[in-house]
Amino acid sequence: MKKIIINDNPWQVRIAITTDGKLQNIYFSAPTHELLERAFFKGMVTKVLPGIQTAFIEFGQQKAGFLHISEIDRELALQKLNSQLGDDEDEPKIEKITQKRDISKILKENEPILVQVSKEPVYEKGAKLTTCFTLPGRFIVLMPNIPRIGVSKKIEDREERTRLKTIIRSHLPEGMGAIIRTTSENRSEKDLVQDLTYLVQEWLSIEKKFATAKTAEKLHADLPLMLQIVRDHLDNDVEAIITDSKESQAELYKFAKQIAPEFAHVIQAYEDHVNIFAAFGVEKQIEQALKKKVSLRSGGSIIIESTEAMTVIDVNTGRFIGKTNLEDTIVKTNMEAAEEVVQQLKLRNIGGLIVIDFIDMGIISNRQKVFSFFEKILKERDKFQSVVLKISEFGLVQMTRKRSGKTLVQQLTTNCFTCHGLGFVKSYQTESYEILRAIRDEVSSLASGKKIEVHINPHIFNYITSIEYDAILKLEKTYNIKITFLSSKDLPVDKYKIEKKQ
Repeated sequence: MKKIIINDNPWQVRIAITTDGKLQNIYFSAPTHELLERAFFKGMVTKVLPGIQTAFIEFGQQKAGFLHISEIDRELALQKLNSQLGDDEDEPKIEKITQKRDISKILKENEPILVQVSKEPVYEKGAKLTTCFTLPGRFIVLMPNIPRIGVSKKIEDREERTRLKTIIRSHLPEGMGAIIRTTSENRSEKDLVQDLTYLVQEWLSIEKKFATAKTAEKLHADLPLMLQIVRDHLDNDVEAIITDSKESQAELYKFAKQIAPEFAHVIQAYEDHVNIFAAFGVEKQIEQALKKKVSLRSGGSIIIESTEAMTVIDVNTGRFIGKTNLEDTIVKTNMEAAEEVVQQLKLRNIGGLIVIDFIDMGIISNRQKVFSFFEKILKERDKFQSVVLKISEFGLVQMTRKRSGKTLVQQLTTNCFTCHGLGFVKSYQTESYEILRAIRDEVSSLASGKKIEVHINPHIFNYITSIEYDAILKLEKTYNIKITFLSSKDLPVDKYKIEKKQ
């Protein structure tokens, strides 16, 4: 069964979702960090770049957001194109877009625009913006400017899908659309209409605010993270929602009574003196999720390496040798790895381009077996949209997964102050050679008989004065100068300072 565990502190709220004790998702929020995803802003177009079909939008953040033409909804595009025709009644109005759109004909610099943040800023990129708006509710996701109705793939019963579509279609305002969520299955018409009505009112409020708001003003934000998680994850699988704060327990209970009174009883208070995350084994699992290597039950492992452009996952048999033949051992390891990969993608919030290097399998049917199992697990356990290509002859699976905010590593870590994110440092020998070259360049222009002092890290000092002593003597003899090395604890391994003395 599923548990939602909440560690509520004044400086940070942490929310873990576990299934049978295994960590599935982890979320963080802090008063000092503003959540941008799903928020609506009144933006200002600052640059329009037709070459890359992108506009940059100022919306009050450190970096401008970017709006690609694919994220501009059809109605806005038609409205902008028609507005350029003027009020001439003889001029036929554009009713549909039949040719490739040009963003410079849709957006102009210094004009206001309503935008929603679809992805938080990542690395050096600003936030990704959209005008294809969505407003999530308990049962429905309203699409106020996209007149289309979709149903969650997890609702498989045809009659139920038809019933839900009929209810929503009959109550949707003209020009609006909706996505029917998994939680709507077998819900009454009253519950669905109530949720829909609330979301429509939210949208009308956003439109009204936009008309009078100042540039870069936030018009609407999603619920606080704690309530978002409860709204999005509360279903029949949830055994308990446990929080270590009486204030958050009261808030959660009030919220549950409003949106799902039948689940209000699952909200519990945790009163033990032991850290709630430690008590439920979450702390150790978070630590493990920051490591590159993940061990499999059989003894195999997967190695996860992420860059800005893509993530590579390598599957290894490790100490697992199996009890039958090699091919069976490889298939078993790959199947286990496929399940763990889906789990780690969710837990680490990894998106974008992903390449999985399964262990090579000689039999084609085994490749297909592993691939089909991977697709099945991905569909059943991961709510994010993904596209997977078939397994190649080299055992590689290429896929893309929707990005959503920062990865777990980005949220909890920073670049190493020693290696600056490289993941390695130069050897003492390499650093010593660089210092000796710098000394030679410096003393080659000095007059004979001069002195210099070289301040270096203690580790480099020990290496250079013991291993490279002869090289130092040769430099002194060649240039007739005096070199003094000084050990300085304040200097990192890759830094040094050369001073000329009179």
